[in-house]
Amino acid sequence: MIFTEDIGAVRLVSLSGGEDGLSAADWERLAAALTDLEASSQRALVLIGGADFCRGADHAGAAGTPAALAPLAAAMRALHRTTRPSVAAVDGRAFGAGLHLALGCDLVLATPRASFAEDAVRRGLGLDPGGSWLLPRVVGTARARELALTGRVVPAAEAVALGLALRLVDPARLRDEAIALAAGLAAGAPLAQRFVKQGLDHGATADFEEMLAYEVQAQTICLSSADAAEARAAAGEGREPVFRGR
Repeated sequence: MIFTEDIGAVRLVSLSGGEDGLSAADWERLAAALTDLEASSQRALVLIGGADFCRGADHAGAAGTPAALAPLAAAMRALHRTTRPSVAAVDGRAFGAGLHLALGCDLVLATPRASFAEDAVRRGLGLDPGGSWLLPRVVGTARARELALTGRVVPAAEAVALGLALRLVDPARLRDEAIALAAGLAAGAPLAQRFVKQGLDHGATADFEEMLAYEVQAQTICLSSADAAEARAAAGEGREPVFRGR
């Protein structure tokens, strides 16, 4: 099941899947929740699970057709497209498509008992949608090959060392720290954050001249924005800026 809750400017989306992961219906609900976020006034996202963050996708009985994977792909697409900064709060296992959900977020917090695995090969499957794009961008091509071809489980401390997670937090503090981190992101300038997210994604494949052109265009827009004017005014008045995304 997928549950949503708004806490201040943060939207908390809770994942509750079975032992075999999220069902097709769950992925559909997640896609809808993420799409709704983009149309809302909420400024940041936290994805969190229960005892496990997400065991992946439940493919039991699924037909070997593109349509069977459409809900999962739709959810991953919606997460990738959101302009809101996002935080994954990982406790327990983040396996397969669950790993992709975590890596699809901008920042990942994990507990010491968290574990990560690109485990599809151990089930005779290829990577679920999102994995081939996300994993090498986070850990590099060579390490991505190792993790995806072996399907080995990465413990929490190694996950931080590899860049799969930002840092470790106490399990009892995970929810609160993720929300606090997201709230800090929510206080940032939405227009600038959108350009930063898009630029970092595009920069992985674009050449230097393309990125210079993108950054000039994005910075030109930001320099003339109301948010930039607010930042200047706030600095002069010795206060924190209040950004509106304009």
